Amino acid sequence: MTSNNFLDTLETTIGDRLKNPSTGSYTASLASMGVKRIAQKVGEEAVELALASVDGDREEVLNEAADLVYHLLVLLNVQELQLADVTKTLESRYTG
Repeated sequence: MTSNNFLDTLETTIGDRLKNPSTGSYTASLASMGVKRIAQKVGEEAVELALASVDGDREEVLNEAADLVYHLLVLLNVQELQLADVTKTLESRYTG
């Protein structure tokens, strides 16, 4: 599975967990706390990624980047947006 295919799969899974919440789902639990808490998690993960980058710990950078992407996907989904929308915005800015 390519990286983009996995992100598509993850995005679909997140959407499903938000639409069909279960008690064991971290995604559903996070969403139940509201958009403000999800946004806080995005901010926390971004700071943790920045700090890991400064420390030069490659493994920690990867872990924090993964956490940030996951929480970003949850935030986008709750806002009824998708990674494809972000991609379109990036493409519109690209001057190549």
